[in-house]
Amino acid sequence: MARATTIRQKTITTIIAWTVAMVIFFPILWIVVLSFKSEGDAISTPMRVLTSAWTFDSYAVVQDRSDYFKHFFNSVIVAVGSTLLGILVAVPAAWSMAFVPSQRTRGILMWMLSTKMLPAVGVLYPIYLLFIELGLLDSRTGLVIVLMLINLPIIVWMLYTYFREIPAEILEAARMDGAGMRAELLYVLTPMAIPGIASTMLLNIILAWNEAFWTLNLTAAKAAPLTAFIASYSSPEGLFYAKLSAASVMAIAPILVMGWFSQKQLVRGLTFGAVK
Repeated sequence: MARATTIRQKTITTIIAWTVAMVIFFPILWIVVLSFKSEGDAISTPMRVLTSAWTFDSYAVVQDRSDYFKHFFNSVIVAVGSTLLGILVAVPAAWSMAFVPSQRTRGILMWMLSTKMLPAVGVLYPIYLLFIELGLLDSRTGLVIVLMLINLPIIVWMLYTYFREIPAEILEAARMDGAGMRAELLYVLTPMAIPGIASTMLLNIILAWNEAFWTLNLTAAKAAPLTAFIASYSSPEGLFYAKLSAASVMAIAPILVMGWFSQKQLVRGLTFGAVK
């Protein structure tokens, strides 16, 4: 009886998990299907969408109309640049909070996390004016700085969590052997926290790649990433569903491929320190 109950519970759990996965994945699948249809078929009934002819016309039009590789290159520079800059700032900050805590450490961490609750539109105007004065408007450098700052609380929190799982005695032994702060960070702490740092970088790249609010408001043409590339297919005359879907697939495909090949590293990093 107990064995039958266990099998029934596993079956129900599996069905629920697959159902949730399909619900989450269906919008992506539908966008892919629409991208291979004509505009007339894309706005028709679901049954006609599935039975109509498949075509690459939308991809051809998107490639001819827009410089996809320019937007792709901008996305890579902004996502990777903001991630590397964020790691350089966050590693020393997380190290000091994890291994040299003070009475205000917890309050600082909560304050940093609370900044993520601030509506972005509330600070858009001053940042926009500041960028004009500094000449950073519509520049990759400006986007790198902004995306690094808005994701910095998450980076610090994740690294702080990973660092807390590393025994402090190891760092104390390194200090007794004469290691300074630089050597401690580079040669002792960083190698031990590689899984956590790698997963943090992967997550930050995904967040920066998908960021739309700041990229649409702080760029025009020169530094526009793939999020702006997608938005360009929404016009006053209406939405071009097939072309918009094709542009969306072209924009999300690189990050999906990266996530697929790095999923083991991401899971390993997210579970880093869960079992001692």
